[in-house]
Formats: sequence, structure tokens, C-alpha cells
Amino acid sequence: MWNPPVNRQDSYSTAEPLGSQQLPNPDKSRAMDLEHSGKTDEDHEIDGCISNEQFMANAIRKMMFVSGETAEPSVETTTLIEEIVRQQVIEILSRSTTLAARRGVRSISTDDLFFLIRHDKAKVSRLKTFLSWKDVRKNVKDSDDKGGGDAADFGAGDDPLAGAAQDVAAKPKTKRAKIGLPWDLNNLYPVQVPEREDEEDEEEEEQNYATLQRLANADERTKNMTREEYVFWSDCRQASFTFRKAKRFREWAGFGIVTDFKPNDDIVDILGFLTFEIVQTLTEEALKVKEQEDRGKKGHGGSEEGGEKSKKRKRETGLFDPPEEGRVPIEPKHVHEAFRKLQATSNRAVAMLLHGGRAPIRTPLRLI
Repeated sequence: MWNPPVNRQDSYSTAEPLGSQQLPNPDKSRAMDLEHSGKTDEDHEIDGCISNEQFMANAIRKMMFVSGETAEPSVETTTLIEEIVRQQVIEILSRSTTLAARRGVRSISTDDLFFLIRHDKAKVSRLKTFLSWKDVRKNVKDSDDKGGGDAADFGAGDDPLAGAAQDVAAKPKTKRAKIGLPWDLNNLYPVQVPEREDEEDEEEEEQNYATLQRLANADERTKNMTREEYVFWSDCRQASFTFRKAKRFREWAGFGIVTDFKPNDDIVDILGFLTFEIVQTLTEEALKVKEQEDRGKKGHGGSEEGGEKSKKRKRETGLFDPPEEGRVPIEPKHVHEAFRKLQATSNRAVAMLLHGGRAPIRTPLRLI
């Protein structure tokens, strides 16, 4: 099993504290937030003199904050998460390049990336939704550039009812494009069943439980926020390694070293989505590890080791325990344990890896 790289001690300055407030998740998709966000002062600062290490650390802090980490993570923690994410991206590019070579082409397609995460149906569903909204925004922008609504306004005259009717007719209903994959069952048949407007995607409903759970948790965090806190939360939700920073991301991920092809916008957007998912999953798992550790310390009266004193007398809190209101951020050890759990191989997978009754010397890296 692959071990995360050892923490490196960087001397770059940390970002501003994220604060102790918790902030919401509106029912808009994250993709819509990314598109409608304007260029802030931070974007200009990032485009200027901030190094890649500082840029990645700032983005990771925001992603961790949205994922539930309300305290300020240390430099060692963000550096470790950055190394894990980078290793995951390199593994994704390497496997995608291998899949493309099997098809006899050099460039990676979106189907190659979908194929790598095909077993995680919830993530596939979220990625389809992300790309569908991206297609909707592109179509709306193209229709606005053509200026189709001017003719309707000119022909309306002084009749407001006629103008309203022509305006509705001039603006057709925008519908999300349904993304199909080559290995889907429906694509095995030459004739496709026409879609109905009132048809609901049952598969998407079944696979979005994790997404709905995250939305519920975010709604619980943000329901008591002030306007300023919510603005900060919304800014953190828009954190991305790739949005308007594709050049930095390509340099950071090692394009040109791992693979020779030049990625298009769709590939970069998908990788940006997957990196956000990786940071979010790592943070959520690390928080679970820390919560379990805190419960164990609390049960033993604040001592890490259950000695004879803890057996004789159990205390809810130790004498030198920090106050309950003091939120301690997750540490590198929690991230290491979270990564170990996410890399744990199931018994079924181990059985598939057996060769002649012998366990493999090294298990492959699992994609988070």
C-alpha cells in the first residue's frame, strides 16, 4: 500500500484565519457558483506574486472549511493533503493515459476519467450534474451573445400581452443535457427511447444520497449565519484548483511529465471537480477520526492511555484538558489515519488480487 509522502516543512506564510464560524450550502450546485463568481482581489493577488504552495494552501483551507473543519489547519496538515491530492491526480492521469493507449489514441477523453470512477455511482452522478450545468451555462451564454431577445422586444409594440407572449416564445426552455457513457445499458441498443420532459432520473435520485446529506449538513451550519459569514462561506465554496487557474494546475499536476497531451477545458474542469471531492472526502474522514479520538480521551478522563487511575475513577474531563469551546483543528496524524482507512482493501478486492494463492507484494493505489 502506498504511503503518503513525509510532511515537508515549508517556510511560506499562511493564509488569513478562516475564523470559527460555520457557513451554508445553498441548493445551487457548486458549478453554478464557480461560473457566476466575479474576479475578486484575491484572484488578482493569486495571478500575481503568490507561489504555487501558497495558492494550493489557501484553496485547501477553504475546501476544508466547507467540508466541516471550522478551525485553522496547520501548514503541515495542508501540505500533507496537498501531497495526497497531487499523488491522486498523477495516478488519475497515468491510468487515463493507459486507457487512451489501449484505444489507440494519445489524448485523454472524458470517458476515460468517468471509467476510473465508474464504481462510485454517487460521484459519477455528481460529475454528470456538474458537466450538465456547465453545458447549460454555455448554451445560455451563446444564446445571449446572438441577441435573440431584441427582435421580440421590437415587435411587441405597445401591447404588453403580445410582448410577453413573444418573449416567452423567443426564449425556449433550457434543459440540461443528459450525459451518456459508452458502457451504459441504454447505449447497447441502436435505437434509443425518446426522453420525456416529465421523466425523472431514478438512477440519479438513488445515487445522490451522499450529496443530499452534505447539503443537509451545510444547511444546518449556515442557517444561523449573518450576511458577512454567508458571503465568506460562499467564497469558500467556490475554491478550486482549476477555475481560472488552469495554467497553475497543469504545472502543479505535472502535465508534460506524466502525459504528453495538452488537456482541453473539459478535462481540466473534471480534474478540478475530482480534486475538490478528494479534499472533501479526506477532511470528512479525518474529522471522524478526530471525533473518535476525542471520545476516547473523554472516556478515559483526558488521558491518552487507560491506566489504573482511569479504571478506578472515570472523569468526563481531565484536569488539564482544553476547554470544550476551544476547537482544535485536525492534525497530520488524523489525515494519515483517514488516508489509511480510505486505502483499506476489501476482502473481495483482495481475493481478486490473489495470484496462485499468494497475496500481492504491493496493492495498487486506490482513488479517493
